[in-house]
Amino acid sequence: MKISLQLQEKLVVPSVAYYSPPVKSLKTAASEEGKSLLCACTMVYNVAKFLKEWIIYHSKIGVDKFFLYDNGSDDGLQKVISELLHESYNVTTLFWPWPKTQEAGFSHCAIHARDSCTWMMYIDVDEFIFSPSWLDSPNPSTNMLRSLVLNSSRSNTSRPIGQIGIRCLEFGPSNQSSNPVQGVTQGYTCRTKVEQRHKSIVLLDAIDDSLVNVIHHFRLKEGYRGKQIPREGAVVNHYKYQAWSEFKTKFRRRVSAYVADWTEEVNQNSKDRTPGLGVVAVEPKGWANKFCEVNDTRLKSVTQRWFGFDSRTGFKITWQDQ
Repeated sequence: MKISLQLQEKLVVPSVAYYSPPVKSLKTAASEEGKSLLCACTMVYNVAKFLKEWIIYHSKIGVDKFFLYDNGSDDGLQKVISELLHESYNVTTLFWPWPKTQEAGFSHCAIHARDSCTWMMYIDVDEFIFSPSWLDSPNPSTNMLRSLVLNSSRSNTSRPIGQIGIRCLEFGPSNQSSNPVQGVTQGYTCRTKVEQRHKSIVLLDAIDDSLVNVIHHFRLKEGYRGKQIPREGAVVNHYKYQAWSEFKTKFRRRVSAYVADWTEEVNQNSKDRTPGLGVVAVEPKGWANKFCEVNDTRLKSVTQRWFGFDSRTGFKITWQDQ
């Protein structure tokens, strides 16, 4: 496949770049029978302090493999990943240095993982999938997310389900002044009432050949359709507005090409902008108690039961530094 560039003036610029699809070896073909049902892909930048919580939690409820597109982290991310690999978590890192190319990274991931994953979960490291049906479960199970995907992908029409949407609940700073030592699921418990945009779990074979996606959901091939999970079935806890010391670092870059930078005075009414924030990294008045309309401790309680333990220095969570 030869790659060339066509400008708006219809001028075609020849290129020396070629793409050669990987040839399937006998080993690769044989391994397709063992393809993972569910994987997760995200783009990361300086998330070392949050990564263990996100991977351990989602691994225990059914994600087999994690693909991290590293946007140039310099916070010791590889050390954390090495520790996770040592503990047998399946984490793959791909160096992706270009800012504001999240959609391109996700498109790349859809192709890169197609031979090893059936469904791909596209959520960020500050987002945790949770089902109210898990509230009374004494332990996590890898069947939790898998059952959610399989049940949600059943179709009563001739058009199969190619994409599952899950609505987001946005959590606020919850009166925290710094990163909660036991994790975001423990420290952030106050959220807005109205649910926000959705995140997606996508059947990789259903993705349109164009690979077009807009922040966590893809265009599907003709014949496939999407399905929205009702709020009582599952939600994404999005720990979006964290303690100011953490949140202000987001001013450095926005990963999505479709989202305006906060430092630019454009799209002032966009839902991607933080209410009352402005265009400079200055803490808004009353930030610690903003976005607090509902006290929601459901995931905190569940994760304490699943991952908490008593130590000589007090109550700890599995992913907490010992």
